[in-house]
Amino acid sequence: MNIEIARARAEAAFKKKQEARIEGERAMAEYKARQQAVQERTEKLRALRLMRDEARKKVIAPAKKQSD
Repeated sequence: MNIEIARARAEAAFKKKQEARIEGERAMAEYKARQQAVQERTEKLRALRLMRDEARKKVIAPAKKQSD
């Protein structure tokens, strides 16, 4: 009887640890996916900002030359 109880406890503990490991892996995968999405959006926004700033320079530079 004691052996059966000990085995049931051990199996329950093992199952609980296994579920926690699986949940941890799932959470880590979601975290990495979110981080990747943030990185991609940041790169896209940076590229857009640089293009915008370059376009503004091209528009402002000729306007300054005309007023001289």
